[in-house]
Amino acid sequence: MAKQSMKAREVRRAYLIERYAEKRKQLKAEGNYEALQDLPKNSCPTRYHNRCKLSGRPKGYMRQFGISRIDFREMASHGLIPGVKKASW
Repeated sequence: MAKQSMKAREVRRAYLIERYAEKRKQLKAEGNYEALQDLPKNSCPTRYHNRCKLSGRPKGYMRQFGISRIDFREMASHGLIPGVKKASW
């Protein structure tokens, strides 16, 4: 389980990315890279890292479901994800 501060940091980053997206796009189109440097560091989309919505785990993230592989496997085993079942042959 990730620390609450790490989860909160990613939420703040997502907010800043959304807030400055239009301004960043305009500055890039103008070629004004000095003004881009004045924007907050965490408003850059490359700094955002996907995390599991349940546990906050940064690795093994499955985009389609928004959760980590471990939580996915647990939920799929209990039948909590519609349309997913364990393969056996």
